[in-house]
Amino acid sequence: MSIHTTVDDNDRDAGVVDEICGYLTGEPPRSYFLFAGAGSGKTRTLIEVLRRVTGVVKHEKGELLARRLRMYWRSIRVITYTKNAVAVINGRLGDNDLVRVSTIHAFCWELISGFNDDIRTALISIKEAQLEKETTEALAKPRGITQAKQRDLDEIKEAIQAFRETDVFIYHPDRETYGHGALAHNHVIDVAAWLLKNRPTLYMILKDRYPIVLIDESQDTMKGILDTLIGLSESSESNLIIGLLGDHRQRIYSGGHSDLPSLVPDSWATPELQMNHRSQRRIVDLINTIWGAKLEGRTQPANGIKQHSRTDKSDGLVRIYVGDTKLSPEDKALGELWCADQMWKESRSEAWSLREFQVLALEHKLLAMRGSFLNVFSAMTLLDFNAAAPSGSGENKGPAVIQILLNELADLEACFDSNGFLDEFKVTEVFRRYGCLDDMPEDSLARSIRVEEMLQAIETFAAICANPIATVGEVLEPILKARLFSIDNRLIVGHADKSPSPPVPGRGEEESKQNRLRRGLCVLFSSPWNQLQKYRSYLAGRSMLATHQVVKGSEFSHVMVVMDDKLAGSHMFSYDKIFGGVELSKSDTKNIEEGKETTIDRTLRLLYVTCSRAEESLALVLWSSNPKTSIERIKSSGWFEDREIEAIKLHES
Repeated sequence: MSIHTTVDDNDRDAGVVDEICGYLTGEPPRSYFLFAGAGSGKTRTLIEVLRRVTGVVKHEKGELLARRLRMYWRSIRVITYTKNAVAVINGRLGDNDLVRVSTIHAFCWELISGFNDDIRTALISIKEAQLEKETTEALAKPRGITQAKQRDLDEIKEAIQAFRETDVFIYHPDRETYGHGALAHNHVIDVAAWLLKNRPTLYMILKDRYPIVLIDESQDTMKGILDTLIGLSESSESNLIIGLLGDHRQRIYSGGHSDLPSLVPDSWATPELQMNHRSQRRIVDLINTIWGAKLEGRTQPANGIKQHSRTDKSDGLVRIYVGDTKLSPEDKALGELWCADQMWKESRSEAWSLREFQVLALEHKLLAMRGSFLNVFSAMTLLDFNAAAPSGSGENKGPAVIQILLNELADLEACFDSNGFLDEFKVTEVFRRYGCLDDMPEDSLARSIRVEEMLQAIETFAAICANPIATVGEVLEPILKARLFSIDNRLIVGHADKSPSPPVPGRGEEESKQNRLRRGLCVLFSSPWNQLQKYRSYLAGRSMLATHQVVKGSEFSHVMVVMDDKLAGSHMFSYDKIFGGVELSKSDTKNIEEGKETTIDRTLRLLYVTCSRAEESLALVLWSSNPKTSIERIKSSGWFEDREIEAIKLHES
C-alpha cells in the first residue's frame, strides 16, 4: 500500500470543514446537520469551522462574515450539552469575541431572564395544557380519575396557582435554586421554547444577537426547544441559520428525538464525518455490526453511515463473557475480576491486571455495589433521588442536606497527610474559604479558648477518620459539637435524634417526605465513613466506575461493560433480550405493532455507546437468565468470532 493511499484513507473527512464553511458563508447561507459518529473528530471539526468563519484562520468568505458580525455587534452561538464540553470548546478555540459557547440551559436562561411576566404566562400556559391533557386521558379510562390521579391533577393546579403568585423568577444554570420563584432546569427549557414560538420579540432578539446557532449533541437536545429552533429557521422571513451536530445512534436521553435525521428539512445540507479516529479496527467493526443488526423487536431504522477506522489502527481486542444472573452479587464481582484476568492474558495490558480499566454499567446501584459504597449511595437516594448520582451534564452535586460531607469535611480531611500530620496552614485556608473565621471572638481570651476548641475538634475528627470502621455519624460528632462549619439544620436535628428509623413503606404505600428524610439520615449515619470517600469520587466523576449516560462523549483505553438486567431493575432496557436470554414482552410486541420505540431499540443504542467508548480493548460481561441460550444466540449472531465468546468460570484453577 502506498503512502498516498494511506493518507487518503485517513483523511477521507478532510473536506468537511470547508464544506460547512461554505454553508455558513454562502449567499444565502444554509442550515445543516452534520452526522458525526463516535470518535469522528466532531469537536475538532467544529473548532476548525469556527476559526475559519470568524477570520482566525485565513478564509476569504469567513473574513467577510466576521466583519459583518462585528459591524452589528453579533456573534455565533454554540450550544453544547455539559459544562465540561463548554470548557473543552473554549479551551481549544481560545479568545474569540465572535463566538459564545454555553450549555442549552444557560442559553435559554439568557434569552428569558428578567422577562418575569412572560415567564409566568408561559409557565401557566404549559401547565394548563398539561392539566387538560392528563384530565382528558384519565376520563377516557374505565376507572376514570382515581384518587392517585386526582392528587397528581391537584399538584398541577397548585403549581399553576404558585406561578400566578410569583413576581420574580430565579434560576442558575450550574446548580439547583431553591425558594419562592425558583425554576427547575426543565422549566427554563420549556419556557424558552414556548416564548420563542409565541413572542415574536424574543425571536427577533435571538436572531439579532446570534444569526448563527450551532447545536452540539443535537440528538439529546430536548425536543421542544430543538423543534422550535428548526421551525424558526425554516420560516419564510427567517435569517436564522442552524447547524446541528450529532449522532442519533448515541442518543441517551428520552428527551431527544428518536430519529433526528428524518426531521432534518430537505433544504438543509447533510455533511458527514465517516472516520473513527478513536478505536482500533476490531472495535469499529463491532459497533458497525451492532448498529446494522436486524433484530426481532427493532423498530428504529439502521440509518447512519458505516464508520472507517484509521489505517494505523489495525488490531484491537474484543471479548464477550457470559455468566448466570442467579449468582450472588459477591460471586458476580468475582466473575468480573476473572474476566479482567482473561483480558490480561489475551492483551498483556497491565491495565487489566492492575484493575485500571473503565467499568460501564446501566445502573448506579450496581456500580455502588461493585465500588463498595452501596450503603452511602442508598442513603443519598433516600435523601434526594434526583441529586444522588452523577449525570452526563455534571449538574448533580449530591443532596443539599449533606453538602458539608461532600465539601467542607472532604477539604478538612485533605489537610492531614498519610501519617496523620496536620497542615495548619491548609486548615486555615479551609476555614477562610467557608467563612468559619468571620465570627471569631474579638476578646483575646475568648478567641484563644475558641481556637483551642476548634483544634481539639479537628484532632478528634482526624482520629475518627483514621479508624477503618468509623461511621459517618461518629465522624460528624466532633464537627457538630464544636460548630466548626455552617451546617444544614436538618442534618443537626437528624444527628441529635436517637429514635429508631421509620419502617420501610409497604408496596403501594405512600411515604411522607419527613419519614423518607429520616430513613435516609439513619442509613447515612450508620454507613462506614470510608464509603463516603468512595461516593465522593464517584459523584465527581473521578471513579473508574460509570453509567452509560455519564460517559457520553468520553473515551477510555480499556473498557468493561457489565450487563446485568437483574440488578438494573429497569423495564426500559434489557441486554438479556438483545442476546436471547429472555423473550420479548407483550408491551414489546405492542410497541412493534404500533411502530413505537422498543426495549430492543433503547438497549441497542446503549450497547453502541458503551462499545464505542473503548480505544484498545473491550470486555462485554453479560449476566444472563439463560447463559446457554445466550451463548448459542451470540454465536449465531455473527457479531463475534467463536474465540471471542466464553462462559464465565468462577472456580477455575
